[in-house]
Amino acid sequence: MSSLWLRCEKKELEHRAALTPTTAKKLIDAGFTITVERDPQRIFDDDEYAKVGCTLVENNTWAKDCPVSTPVIGLKELPVSDEPIAHTQIQFAHCYKNQEGWASVLSRFDRGGGTLYDLEFLTDASGRRVAAFGFHAGFAGAAAGALALAAHREGTTLKSLKPYDNEAAMVAGVKETIASLKNKGSDGRIKALVIGALGRCGRGAVDLFRKIGLEEDDIVKWDMDETAKGGPFQEILDVDIFVNCIYLTEKIPYFLTDSFVNGAGASRRLSVVVDVSCDTTNPNNPIPVYNTTSTFTDPIVTAKTDSGVPPLHVIAIDHLPTLLPREASEQFSSDLLPSLLELPNRTTARVWTDAEKLFRKKLGEAQVWLKENNA
Repeated sequence: MSSLWLRCEKKELEHRAALTPTTAKKLIDAGFTITVERDPQRIFDDDEYAKVGCTLVENNTWAKDCPVSTPVIGLKELPVSDEPIAHTQIQFAHCYKNQEGWASVLSRFDRGGGTLYDLEFLTDASGRRVAAFGFHAGFAGAAAGALALAAHREGTTLKSLKPYDNEAAMVAGVKETIASLKNKGSDGRIKALVIGALGRCGRGAVDLFRKIGLEEDDIVKWDMDETAKGGPFQEILDVDIFVNCIYLTEKIPYFLTDSFVNGAGASRRLSVVVDVSCDTTNPNNPIPVYNTTSTFTDPIVTAKTDSGVPPLHVIAIDHLPTLLPREASEQFSSDLLPSLLELPNRTTARVWTDAEKLFRKKLGEAQVWLKENNA
């Protein structure tokens, strides 16, 4: 019998789940035993898992209670620690693109003998990710951008963001907020530019902008063809909201820089940048106007600008889909299900063997880096 352990999420305000009760039930029907850690911040109640046949255990107990032979699944990265990892972990680890602390993360698996299957790099035979939160990330990011712009136009800063019950509630809430601008004398017109518009994330951003009432001509949609000429781009400065939805795999010319923003002075229209891609600590980040992520309780990073230059607000939250936690989780978990069903055959199933090969490659790179840097 195959087993899988759903761990709790330790990232603050992370409400999503890699495994939903719906998907858990399908796995159980296929012969799996599913253990679920209790988690008060998860959008799905513990009882929802119990009702479909999962075994409930205490919060954050996988390290001591989960058999090493049972894979552990979660979404966000584990808390920073030096503790070795002996288990197989299925998660977004954010350590394969030389992000800050990447080698230290991988060294934990090296020292513990564990294996990492990074959810970002589970791909089908054509190289396309088998499951991704892209659409909901773009959708939620665009919503956050519109709310930030509304606050900016009222002379303040967006103070916080809270999850919505569903997509309809999000659309209605954002529409109500931007409609209030018209009641305060503004024409309410919003112009937005989405880079990466042909991908899942970009399509989500465009969909949100359409649903809150932006005119089609006010949604500028760019992808690789439009950015091929190399930035920085004046067109970004000529919109109200810029949403970055690209999937960064290599160094590319900057989209925006401090000097470019400051050079535009007070003539700049751009007020809000939403970096959905959130490659904050990636050395190839194409938007180096900020250097720290933001959060739902403090969603705005203010870019450094010269005296007399209007402020530029940046949203750089690395788990935006949790603004729509139930819908985003159901979509992601459903897409992941066919691969999870192959987990018992992970020594031969291509999606898992490819993921392990990549892990071993990155582990080797981390070993070299740590040795060269005496870390």
